[in-house]
Amino acid sequence: MAVTLRDVARAAGVSAATASRALSAPDLVAPERRELVRRVARELGYRPNRAARELITGRSGHLCLVVPDLGNPFFSAVAKAVQARARATGHAVVVADAEEDPVLEAELVAQLGGQADGVLLCSPRMSGDDLAAVAADGRPVLLVNREGAGLPSVVVDNRDGVRQAVRHLHALGHRRVAYAGGPSGSWSDARRRDGLAALDLDVEVVDLGAHAPVFAGGVGAADLAVASGATAVLTHNDLMALGMLDRLRTRGVRVPADLSVVGFDDAPVATLVTPSLTTVAMPLARLGRTAVDLLLAPRGGEVPHSVLPVELVVRGTTAPPPETSEPR
Repeated sequence: MAVTLRDVARAAGVSAATASRALSAPDLVAPERRELVRRVARELGYRPNRAARELITGRSGHLCLVVPDLGNPFFSAVAKAVQARARATGHAVVVADAEEDPVLEAELVAQLGGQADGVLLCSPRMSGDDLAAVAADGRPVLLVNREGAGLPSVVVDNRDGVRQAVRHLHALGHRRVAYAGGPSGSWSDARRRDGLAALDLDVEVVDLGAHAPVFAGGVGAADLAVASGATAVLTHNDLMALGMLDRLRTRGVRVPADLSVVGFDDAPVATLVTPSLTTVAMPLARLGRTAVDLLLAPRGGEVPHSVLPVELVVRGTTAPPPETSEPR
């Protein structure tokens, strides 16, 4: 015979209403009692009837997370944190990969959003008008790593990340720094360019243009960095930095003796290369946890926005510039 919610409540010594809240809205129950109910439910083998709960509460118990590319360590780390935090609140997460396609992104939101209690859009590539259309639908939506359309959001301080990276390079003696940017439609890339434009340092910034935020994008940007005569280069993310390091090694350009390289994200692979990568560390786990908390928080009159700090991690790919900086 199937175990019911009343069985769980009776065994835990609580009311059926308290047992229900502990399993479906855990933030409303004291931690000790919540854990007691969950432990008893596990021991009894209780399985909630999600279809019945949705009919009663009008909630599915699911969240939808849309990311541009699950192959990118940045997004997979955020997705992992989102799932862990959502699970703690009694929600399952449906993760969708938009393949860096803004049209597919909008289609996924339309297809999955109506079946979820809320939608998390991570680094969305869609236009501001499309975001406004999503906001107008009335479903709970939160932006991760982007701001706009009057939607709640959680982002990292991209401008400060750029400032920290270039100040480090400046302190080492670099005066000509190249920037290998990400996709032209990337919101975070635009914020980093804002940070570069606002620098108050004696540094010339060379724009190497927009590139795919993948390994191959860094490979292509490496030749431009070498031709620019810069003594250091900042890349849009760590994947691009790794591609750049590979191409520079092939060309016989020594890092950091001939050219310093700085990444963005502090992905796990940043420490698996030689030399290990100097990078701007993003609080990816905190980004995912905060996104879920803001999405599920009761809404007052003010739209919530959160900006998380970043931190430069200095490793082996940065050093003082060579005595000459002639184009190679």
